[in-house]
Amino acid sequence: MGWKETAEPVLTRMPGVARPEGHVPFRRKLMWTGAVLLLYFFLTNVTLWGIGGDTTDLFGQFRSLLAGGQGTVMQVGIGPIVTASIVLQLLGGANLLGLDTQDPRDQMLYQGLQKVLVVVMTILTAAPMVFMGNFLPAGKELAANLGVGLTGVEFIIFLQIFIGGVLILYMDEVVSKWGVGSGIGLFIVAGVSQSLVGGLFYWGGEGGEQGIIPQWIDIILGNAGTIPPLLTTDGLAWLLLDASVLAIITTVIIYVVVVYAESVRVEIPLSHARVKGARGRFPVKLIYASVLPMILVRALQANIQFLGRILYSQIGDAMPAILGAYTVSNGQAYPVGGLFYYLAPIYSPQDWMWWLGQTANESWQIMLRVSVDLTFMIVGGAIFAIFWVETADMGPDATARQIQNSGMQIPGFRQNAGVIEKVMERYIPQVTVIGGALVGLLAVLANMMGTIGQVSGTGLLLTISITYKLYEEIAEEQMMEMHPMMREMFNQ
Repeated sequence: MGWKETAEPVLTRMPGVARPEGHVPFRRKLMWTGAVLLLYFFLTNVTLWGIGGDTTDLFGQFRSLLAGGQGTVMQVGIGPIVTASIVLQLLGGANLLGLDTQDPRDQMLYQGLQKVLVVVMTILTAAPMVFMGNFLPAGKELAANLGVGLTGVEFIIFLQIFIGGVLILYMDEVVSKWGVGSGIGLFIVAGVSQSLVGGLFYWGGEGGEQGIIPQWIDIILGNAGTIPPLLTTDGLAWLLLDASVLAIITTVIIYVVVVYAESVRVEIPLSHARVKGARGRFPVKLIYASVLPMILVRALQANIQFLGRILYSQIGDAMPAILGAYTVSNGQAYPVGGLFYYLAPIYSPQDWMWWLGQTANESWQIMLRVSVDLTFMIVGGAIFAIFWVETADMGPDATARQIQNSGMQIPGFRQNAGVIEKVMERYIPQVTVIGGALVGLLAVLANMMGTIGQVSGTGLLLTISITYKLYEEIAEEQMMEMHPMMREMFNQ
């Protein structure tokens, strides 16, 4: 008996959101999407009950990308979902699962397995945050009042985080089946957009961080302190970094490049085998696998850094130097040497501009870290893009079957799935690798230059790309609402 027969009774009984039996009107899809988004914003503002002190964010700069809220019910965000996807993609890529996503039974097993993995990853992510170190300290007064001890309060905190992790799984499923786009994409856009708006307009208190616009108002009013002469090296550095001009330029450039890359495509002509004159085109976009595989790459890095902080919290300075040396600032531990330092992404210009004197590391250490980050993102982006295409049925063989089943063919070629597949193999594998590597390069460059609100380059790329695809999907939905016959062509 194989693993599928053994696990089937459990996997097929995992709770799930039922698919709509017929067509869901566009307005209703918007209603479901808006309702889930409001619930998400509400949950990211529900503070964990039982916290008794300042919390430490183990995810650090990855927080906006993982679409959660530090110290809230959404503490783990989409991290467990993404980590489960990484595991499934690696197992599927190695053909260890033996599941055919075209088979309805195997599809149900795959979805059940994904939910089980998300539950397991939620536990493995939440438990160290609560029970190891002092990242989410339990309230001593509450423990005394309830008479359950600190461990009891910690369990209550853990239970809230676990419920939040399961809720976001099913919120994603509701959006995917009843709404517009995907829940994961929606949550990323919501989290990054909050950071972007805050980076522009946040009016901090005295001595606190401010958004760009309030900062510029202070500069105009002469409340920004001493400003070096702008025509000097110090003045230029102040203008680009302290006045956030470089962040604005980088954000605009990334936006233009991503929108342009989304529109670059190779269009393969198609004609209907039976309906004379019926023609179409199959677009192979430059970013064929979309930007979503970047979530998997950055989540892998986030998990590595998460492991490093957990280890440091347990053994402190006794950690072997080859693994990592840490410094603590504002309650957060940051790697400054060792393996975890070199595997940490570049977060801002200050991380690699050693001549500014804001880092204690040697120039060769910094450049080695930049090289590792570039290699990790470019190679990882290409690899995960390939996995994404294969598991999402976007590869040459799956695409050829879809075209064949629709009754279309490539003019000048026989109407045969094998022939269509050979034509697709000329474009899809190459474009997938190039697009994945390009997105990885853009993500690192955006981090190195800095962005508005200190949003990560990956988060900015994802937000722009997801918003662009959401716009395309909304336009398609509106077209099908206006022309019901189009719905039959798209099998809606």
